[in-house]
Formats: sequence, C-alpha cells, structure tokens
Amino acid sequence: MSLAIVHSRAQAGIDAPEVTVEVHLANGLPVLNIVGLPEAAVKESKDRVRSALVNAHFEFPGAGRITVNLAPADLPKEGGRFDLPIALGILAASGQIPREALDRYEFGGELALTGALRPLRGALPFALAARRAGRTLVLPADNAAEAALVSGAEVFGAQHLLEVCAHLIGRTPLPPAEAGPFAVREMPPDLRDVRGQHHARRALEIAAAGGHSLLMVGPPGTGKTMLASRLPGLLPPMTEDEAVESAAIASISEQGFSRERWGVRPFRAPHHTASAVALVGGGSHPRPGEISLAHQGVLFLDELPEFDRRVLEVLREPLESGQITISRAARQAQFPARFQLIAAMNPCPCGYLGHASGRCRCTEEQVLRYRARISGPLLDRIDLRIEVPSLPPEALRAAQPGEPSEAVRVRVTAARERQLARAGRPNAQLGPADITRDCGLPADAAALLEQAVTRLGLSARSHDRILKVARTIADLAGARQIATAHLAEAVGYRKGHR
Repeated sequence: MSLAIVHSRAQAGIDAPEVTVEVHLANGLPVLNIVGLPEAAVKESKDRVRSALVNAHFEFPGAGRITVNLAPADLPKEGGRFDLPIALGILAASGQIPREALDRYEFGGELALTGALRPLRGALPFALAARRAGRTLVLPADNAAEAALVSGAEVFGAQHLLEVCAHLIGRTPLPPAEAGPFAVREMPPDLRDVRGQHHARRALEIAAAGGHSLLMVGPPGTGKTMLASRLPGLLPPMTEDEAVESAAIASISEQGFSRERWGVRPFRAPHHTASAVALVGGGSHPRPGEISLAHQGVLFLDELPEFDRRVLEVLREPLESGQITISRAARQAQFPARFQLIAAMNPCPCGYLGHASGRCRCTEEQVLRYRARISGPLLDRIDLRIEVPSLPPEALRAAQPGEPSEAVRVRVTAARERQLARAGRPNAQLGPADITRDCGLPADAAALLEQAVTRLGLSARSHDRILKVARTIADLAGARQIATAHLAEAVGYRKGHR
C-alpha cells in the first residue's frame, strides 16, 4: 500500500488546528481527488501541485488513482497553504522522498506552477501551534522570519519545492530561520506637547496605569485627539507573550504583519462611518475587526455619538470579556479583544455648549437627543469620564510644557508592576473576588462611597469600577490601601458627563 502522511495546519480565527494530509496511491483510472471539506482554492491545488511537480522534474504518478484526505474531515480548509504538504505527500507515497523524514515536520505554503513557494497568511499562529506540538516548521522563505519571532520555535524557510526535498533527503539542509534585526521603532507622540489640560493629563495617566477606559468630552480643538494619541507612549512595554498575541492577530488580518510593529502597542482609530463588521470582524472566512486589531493596545473612537448606535453596542461584551466570538453558519471563530477604549465627543451637536464664546444655540432637547445616542449600558462600562475645557489663547501661551511621556511612563510601569504582583492582571480586569480582596476601604472612605452611590444613582457595576480606579490611584501613589483621597478622586471621574 502506497500511503504517506504529512502534518500541516488550517486557520480558524487566531488558532491553527492541526490537519493531517493523507495521500494514497492505488490502481485505477488516473485521477487526483481531494477530500476532507476542501474549499475552492484547496480543490484547485491539484492543478498547481501537478504542474509544480512536473516543472521541478519529479515524476507525477499519473497511472493510478491518487486520493488526498485532509483530516479532520469536518474542519473547513481554505487557501493555498496545503499545496506544499500535498506535493510532499505525493512524492513520499510514490517513493521519491523517504516517508519517515516527514514525521518531525509541519509544512505549509502555496506552490507556483514552477515549484516556487509563495507566502501564506497566518504564519505566527502556525509557528505557535507547531512549537506546542514539538515539531519543526517548514514555510516559504517570505514567512520564515515572521514565524521565527516565536521564541522556541524551530523554523526553516525555503524558496522552492526542490529545496524542501533536498533538505528531507539530507542532501542540502535548509538554514534555520532567524528573526533578524528590527528597524528602529518610531517614537510615539510625546505628552509634553500637550499644554495645560492638567486634569486630562492626570486622567490619561490613571487610565494607562490601570488599563481603564476613558471618555473625554469637550469642544472642538481642545486637544482630545492629541491626548488620546499619546496614550500608547505611556503604556508599559509589551511582554513577549503580549507581542506575539498582537502580532498573531495582525498576521491573519488583511493588512498582514509588519515587522516594524513588533512589540509596539497598536493604536486603532476607525472612522465613525465604520460598520459593526468593521469593528467586530466577520466575513464568510472570519477575519479580525478593529477591536481585535487593537488587542493589547488602544481603540480610539473620535466623535463617539456619530457612530451608529448598533455599532457601539457591539463593544459591550468585549469590554467585559476581553474576547469576541464570530459565528457563521459553517464555522465559528474566536478572537482576543483586550483593548483600552478611549473615546471623545462634543458636549452638544454644534460642539460649543458651555464655551466662553457663547456661540452655542442648541436647544436642551437637541443636547439630550445628542447625548442619548450613547446608551446607558455602554456608558456604564467606561471607567473615567472627564471634561476637556477650551483654554483661552493667552493661557495656552503662558502654559509651560508638561512632563514628557517617559517620566509618566516610569510611574505607570511601577504601578502596573504592583498590580501584576498583587493580582496577576491590571486593575481594570479585576473580578469580584479580586475587588473584595484588594480594594478594601477604611470606614470614612466606605461611607463616602455609599453616599456617592446613593446621590448619583450609580449601578453595582459603577460601584466596582470606582473601586478599581481608586485602587489604581493608590498604586500610582505607592499606597498599600485605598485612602479617602484616592476614592474621592475616583468618584470625581465617575460623576462625569451624561
């Protein structure tokens, strides 16, 4: 019996489930069949594989029946990533390369008609899964450096099918892939460029320290977008696991992974005309949306009330769970979505309510209708809400440059390290048990919180979020326990705009 087995991987969201490529040669009419739920691009691989083998001067076994099974049969397979394993399976089943040489490898890559290897999408998830399985990964050379970013993964890159075969028979070993040098990263905008707005700068520091969401309300031109764009420069450096997760999501997206963005926290700012699918992700072959592309980084929504209300409502679940599940008739994909939401809006439709110029002519009904575009449940999930007032030109000219981002980042990183040492997660992600353990209050602070909840009509969720923000303020101050002053400041950020 002429049977060969080759290991490969499919793509399902950010996961790379294993696919066993079984190739069987038997007597019968000459035909090549691919079974195992292949989609159109996979079915077409038989023509690419045949031409690649012939043009690489291998013998194509055309005198019998070739059956290729992609197992498990109930997992949809898409793209050209199975071309290389199918070709190797045919060569091994026909005795042109040794079968036993395939056992310790996983293969992926699309074949050109000449036998050259073309890159595939999702090399990082592929490499992560191969490392967990303890196998060496062979990919197109264009993917090799990206896959080599996964620490502990053994990766080889090849330009042509002939190079892979020469490696498998021991004639010309492939060189191990290396991540290679990284380009100098572009520094994010500096917070010292922001003059005045001390209250907003303080809120931004607290948001960065605890991973909290933030809503800024103010007239046009007060610096809301400028402040939001400086948040990534305040966040702690990414750990290797965070960098791999973020890069893996980019790897399976339409834009692909850029090596210049390795270890850089993403900053995503979709336009307010974006659809729910653009934010969440989707498609017949689910792809990540903006909230997943912002994983481990910042999602900035400017002009928040201008977004369609149904679009904004899709944020509620990932804000709580840190992940998003996309369900389609044939498949389901889950993407991580642990992002920081930073939003900005005007106080009224014209934008100048409360402005010193007095130019606002919006009626009370218009203002209420404008603010009602943001639902109460979504607003309840935003930890910090601040006013960003318009400053007169003379005040801006007299204002001294503030602290640079690097100085603020030192405090933010120290506070975040306290949180990770205490609970293993940022304060924004604390659960009920964590809050009970880590957010205890002295008697006077507890009385103040009870009074604030009663007067402001706050929900139980708001109560817990105030405690989380107060815990972050205490961490920035290096305090072991939340004090009354910390809690009072946290309540002040909760009273904000509605």
